[in-house]
Amino acid sequence: MTAVPSRRPGRLLTVSNRGPVNFERDEEGNIVTVPGQGGLATALRVAAQLHPTKWLSSPLSPLDREVARGEVEVEEYGNCHFVITDPDAYDLFYGIFSNEILWFLQHRLPWPEEFTIARMAEAFHNGYLPVNRAFAEATVEELDTGNIRAVMFHDYHFYLAPKMVREMRPDVYLQHFIHIPWPGPSEWARLEGATVRAICEGLLANDSLVFQTPADVQNFLDTVELSLGMAVDKANGAVTVEGHTTRVWANGISVDPAELDEAAHTPDFARYRYLLRAAPGQKTIMRVDRLDPTKNVVRGFEAYEGLLEKHPELKEKVVFLALLVPTKGDIAVYQRYQDEAHELVARINKRFGNLHWKPVRLMFEHNRLQALAAMSLYDVMLVNSVADGMNLVAKEGPVLNNHAGVLVLSKTAGAYADLGCGAIGIDPEDVEGTTEALYQALTMPIEERRDRAARLNQAVRRHDLKAWFRDLLRDIENHTPVQADTSAA
Repeated sequence: MTAVPSRRPGRLLTVSNRGPVNFERDEEGNIVTVPGQGGLATALRVAAQLHPTKWLSSPLSPLDREVARGEVEVEEYGNCHFVITDPDAYDLFYGIFSNEILWFLQHRLPWPEEFTIARMAEAFHNGYLPVNRAFAEATVEELDTGNIRAVMFHDYHFYLAPKMVREMRPDVYLQHFIHIPWPGPSEWARLEGATVRAICEGLLANDSLVFQTPADVQNFLDTVELSLGMAVDKANGAVTVEGHTTRVWANGISVDPAELDEAAHTPDFARYRYLLRAAPGQKTIMRVDRLDPTKNVVRGFEAYEGLLEKHPELKEKVVFLALLVPTKGDIAVYQRYQDEAHELVARINKRFGNLHWKPVRLMFEHNRLQALAAMSLYDVMLVNSVADGMNLVAKEGPVLNNHAGVLVLSKTAGAYADLGCGAIGIDPEDVEGTTEALYQALTMPIEERRDRAARLNQAVRRHDLKAWFRDLLRDIENHTPVQADTSAA
């Protein structure tokens, strides 16, 4: 049957390591789908509400892998499809090259002690390269069989895949959004030159390359200029290679206020608020983070310890509510950092606490609704990450909070570009300066607190998650034709 022209656009094919859903067994042993964790998974779910979308992602759990291999039957789980790769190659791709090499480099952290040149080379050639190739081949299979209008890659896991897809399907429109920071050429010089060139060439195969902030855009253009030895159009954010032009631009991700407002009206949210509330006369400093070295949790606790040292009058009058999420505990450097944070909390509580007051209240679990409820209660929220592509917690807090809460925010977080209008900015490596910022926030006059809180709330609502995705979609719509609807063929 001939394709019927339609106003409905072709689907987007979204490629990401983590998909919008994964699988678990309920109490009766039935397999159920559950929402994926993290900001990317949330963004993908919102994208599905705004445009027909299909996903390719990795199976992240043993049950996911059983589903991917067809070993267990599950109900229809939308347009989510797993790409199966060799387990040893995936461990090198994810555990080492993505999360020890790229993650640490792009967040400007020193290499883990496990790092060696040989380990990096093995992870790149035997892990990162073959897994990117597997996803590229799966992408082309989808392009050959589905009504796909464009491919949208996400994040640092798939820097090589766009070039591989381009070589097989030069006609397809490729867009790539990078969620984490892009540092300057001096950081990339830590990698072997051939690896940096491969990464840059892979990304330049996209038609549209999107970063969180204008600073990331400039850093990428500087990196290309130096590593590839070629001229770039910095004024217009464009790079042309062999007649193909890549537009490089910024579109910072955000949160969905409607989803947060809806969560805040649920019974469980109210229950968590009641359980997490401070004692009468106490103020709450709060943080919500993955327990990851880039989040700088240890220095945050050190700053709080300094606050209690310098201002003994605050003892029993302020509590630090820390909701930390386990992450990548099977990777040694992450486990060491988690141990260090727990040991510091124990020291602070032993040093300053008593039978009636525990200075740090630590919760170490993934419970998003509990975390959202905590955000509604803070007097001060601390986000002191070493570097962040954006940091969505910094945007969720001002939407949910009703305590005229003050945001203490790292100037190296991408969110500072949007929220510097109302936050107290800090240098994440300056523990003493962070201590002073916490004291300033705790003692700030209520009029100033309310003014800052209102500015933050307005800034987030002006450019929310749906606006972010619509900007990405508009980029695609402006450069691709609306396809015919072949669903009836």
